Amino acid sequence: MTKAKKEKASADGEEAAGGNEKSYQELIANMNPVAQPLASRKLSKKLYKCVKKAAKVKNIRRGVKEVQKFINKGEKGIVVLAGDTLPIDVYCHLPIMCEDRNLPYAYIPSKVDLGSSAGSKRPTCVILIKPHEDYQDAYNECAEEVSSLPKPV
Repeated sequence: MTKAKKEKASADGEEAAGGNEKSYQELIANMNPVAQPLASRKLSKKLYKCVKKAAKVKNIRRGVKEVQKFINKGEKGIVVLAGDTLPIDVYCHLPIMCEDRNLPYAYIPSKVDLGSSAGSKRPTCVILIKPHEDYQDAYNECAEEVSSLPKPV
């Protein structure tokens, strides 16, 4: 790389890194009206990290059909839903199922980010994080914070 190209690439990298805050606000602007409770930026990052750790030990359920099946079977964990999924009808029944079974759940702004944190190139609209001893501290912290979020009326 020439010096001019390096400088241009580093300037682009700085803009991308500095634009995260605006990006988060843009993501929130594109969310569904039913996406409550919404995880804060800090909690979203913790959830992404927890999903990444769970994906490493293959301890997640991904996708509406799979998550719905294992919630019905009584599996425990944290349900993470993407708030920008359209149409809403695809997964609007999952929060009710979670409340019936006392599972903590939260919405995050982006299905693309959720899919990539799970180690997939495809966007994912819902993930169930199962507890595991390898990441128990991160899981407990996320579960506590998600449980404390106010539920929609």
